[in-house]
Amino acid sequence: MKNTIKVLMAKPGLDGHDVGAKVVVQGLKASGFEVVYLGLRQTPERIAEAAKEQNVDVIGISVLSGAHMTICGRLGELLTANGLKDKFWMVGGNIPLNDRDKLRDLGFDGVFPTGTPLDEISERIKEKLL
Repeated sequence: MKNTIKVLMAKPGLDGHDVGAKVVVQGLKASGFEVVYLGLRQTPERIAEAAKEQNVDVIGISVLSGAHMTICGRLGELLTANGLKDKFWMVGGNIPLNDRDKLRDLGFDGVFPTGTPLDEISERIKEKLL
């Protein structure tokens, strides 16, 4: 296993609220992760393509729009089709309690609702990958 865990973060869809995603990016960098941030308005196709190109260990998205089930469903299909099922997938944002198990069933092992402490996110990643 390589020493540094590489994380891809993105904001899919039209939601322009990216402060939370940027806070997570900076927190992960401060915890020693290498982070590639794609920024706003990314498509699931672009996220999957970048994850493969960048050879990342973690694929993370931030969704505040309420479209998390649709976006995660499509992204999960694309990640699987691109041979990235063994990577750690995570989603954060306004995730209702009733959707968390559904997201895990789609392959998103990291489900982090708004307000999750940064150390909890980094520890969960390390727990899965180290």
